[in-house]
Amino acid sequence: MKFQKICIIGLGYIGLPTASMFATHGVNVLGVDVNQHVIDTLNRGEIHIHEPGLQEEVKRAIESGNFKAATKLEEADAFIIAVPTPFQGNKSGEYNGMTYKLADMSAVISAAESILPFLRKGNLVVLESTSPPRTTVDLVAPILARSGLTAGKDFHLVYSPERVLPGQIMRELVMNARVIGGVTPESAQMGGDLYATFVKGQILETDATTAEMVKLMENTTRDVNIAIANEFARLAERFGVDVWEAISLANLHPRINILSPGPGVGGHCISVDPWFFVEAAPELTSLIYRARSVNDSQPHFVVEKARQALGGLKGKKIAALGLAYKPDVDDLRESPSTEVVHLLQKEGAQVRAWEPFKPDANLPGIDMVSSLDEAVADVDALLLLVGHTEFRNLNPAEVLSKTKARILIDTVNGWQGDLWKNLGFDIHVLGVGKIRGE
Repeated sequence: MKFQKICIIGLGYIGLPTASMFATHGVNVLGVDVNQHVIDTLNRGEIHIHEPGLQEEVKRAIESGNFKAATKLEEADAFIIAVPTPFQGNKSGEYNGMTYKLADMSAVISAAESILPFLRKGNLVVLESTSPPRTTVDLVAPILARSGLTAGKDFHLVYSPERVLPGQIMRELVMNARVIGGVTPESAQMGGDLYATFVKGQILETDATTAEMVKLMENTTRDVNIAIANEFARLAERFGVDVWEAISLANLHPRINILSPGPGVGGHCISVDPWFFVEAAPELTSLIYRARSVNDSQPHFVVEKARQALGGLKGKKIAALGLAYKPDVDDLRESPSTEVVHLLQKEGAQVRAWEPFKPDANLPGIDMVSSLDEAVADVDALLLLVGHTEFRNLNPAEVLSKTKARILIDTVNGWQGDLWKNLGFDIHVLGVGKIRGE
C-alpha cells in the first residue's frame, strides 16, 4: 500500500525524529502534540529537544512541504502513537512483600481515543510507545473498537517499538532492525510496508504481544546487567579493589562483557520498562525486581561515597556535574543524578548543579547554575555524575585555577587519577576502595 498521509501523535524524542524521517521520504505527515509550545516551535522551523542531526532533518522535512505540526488530528492512511508511558506518580503495587511501580497509560489511552473520529476502514494504527505486555490487544484494540470497526478485520493494528539509542537516533531509526507486531499477519505486513518507507535495516514481522515483549526484554536485560556491575562496584569497595581494573581484566574473556557501574540507571526506557514486567507478573519476576531495586538504590551508594570523601555532608558545598541520564544527551527523565542531588541536600549539603546540555532546565528543588565556572567556584568538592565528553576532557590545571575544591568524587570513571593527583587533588572513584593513585 502507498501511504499518502500519516498522523504521528506525540512529538518527543521518538515521535519527532520519526515524523521528520517519513516527511523527508515523501510522505505527507501531520505531527500532533498536546503542547502548544512544541507546535509553535516546530512550525517556526526550530526544535525543542537536542539530538544530533535532528534539526537538519526537521528543516528538510518542513522545506519539503510534507511536514506540519498541530494539536488536532486529521484523517490519514496511518496513525502512529508515540507518547510517553511513565510511572503513575506515587502509586505502586504490592505482591508478597514486593513494592513495584505502575505504568501510567493515560497518554496512550488519550491518543487512541483521539483517533476514533478519524478511523476509517483500511487504516493502519501503530503503537510505538513502550508498553506492558498485551497493551495492544487488551487496551488499544478495545478503545478503537468504539468506532464500530474491528482491529484486524476492518483496519490494521500493529505494535512496533522504537529500538534506538539517544545520541544516534537519526542513524539507528534507519539502520536498526525493525520489529513489526500485528494483531494479524496482514496487519504486520501492512506495518512492514509503512516502515519500509525509510528503514534500511531488516524488517521482522511477528504478533503484537511478542513485539511488546521484545522491547521490554532488551531493556530489562541491560538493566539486570548494569545491576550486577553496580553490585560488583560495591563489593570492590568492600575488598579494596579497583572495580574498573577488575572489569577490564574480566572482559578479556571471550564470553564475558560486564557493563560499567555508575550512579544508577535513568532514562525513559531502561529504568522504567522492567517494572512493566513486574507489574504484569510479580510472581514470576523476582530477579527483575531485585535488579531494579539495586539500580534504584545506587544513588544512596553515591551519597555514602561522598560522605566518606568529605568526612560528613552537613554544610558541605558540592558542585554536581551532569544531570542527564547518560553522556552527551539533554534527556533528564528518571535521571539518577537528580536523585543524588536531592539526597545530598537532604543530608544537609549545599549543591550547585551544572548540566551543559540543558542549562535552562527548571528542576524543582535543585539549584541550577549557568556555567561550569559558577558551579565549581567556592565549593568543597566536585562530583562527576555524568560522563559528558566535555567533563571527561576537562583540563585539571584549568579547573585548579577556578575552584578551591581539592576533593573529586567520580562516579563514572571519567577522570584520570594521576593527572589530578599531581596537582593536589584527592580523587575518590566509585567502585574503588581507596583514593586512586595511592
